[in-house]
Amino acid sequence: MPGVDWAVPTLPGEMVTLRPIGAADAEDLWIGVSDPEGRQQTGGGDGRTREEIAEWAAGAAELEGRYDWAMCTDGGLMVGAIALEDVDPASRRAEIRLLTNPGHRGRGYGREAIMLVLTFAFVGPDGAGLGLHRVGLEVLSINPRAAALYQSLGFVVEGRIRESYLDSGRYYDAILMGVLEDEYAVASAGWR
Repeated sequence: MPGVDWAVPTLPGEMVTLRPIGAADAEDLWIGVSDPEGRQQTGGGDGRTREEIAEWAAGAAELEGRYDWAMCTDGGLMVGAIALEDVDPASRRAEIRLLTNPGHRGRGYGREAIMLVLTFAFVGPDGAGLGLHRVGLEVLSINPRAAALYQSLGFVVEGRIRESYLDSGRYYDAILMGVLEDEYAVASAGWR
């Protein structure tokens, strides 16, 4: 992957289109990261303020080592965000993160967004994708529905970090999952 192009491409799907996050997305991002249910299912967020989120959104498309997309419906409504981060061209690996805004969970938007990002991550080196070997993630034990979604898309449980997240006085495990390029090829054949 020498000479990685860090420009965030638009990835069209049937239900959602993934487009680069920009300054205009700050309020929708804030809705997602400040939602109590979303914070609980994803580990509580990073504690940034509304102003910090706005500043980050304005420069997100220019960041190296990651790709950040807004998940938008045909009407342009932003229903969440997805990122491919910690992209390591030398090792051909990255991590994926998903945030679906309240009121839009359970409708298939996240599933399609993950499929679009995995296709971008693995298809290469023909210029249409990154040609990665591995994409990983962490999912909290409090969120079995997300773990089942990831497994249905080819992710394999690789381990567990015990009691690594604290929420409301209770600790939860982080489940480590990953998908390799050959596993993606098999899984994606069943997506069609």
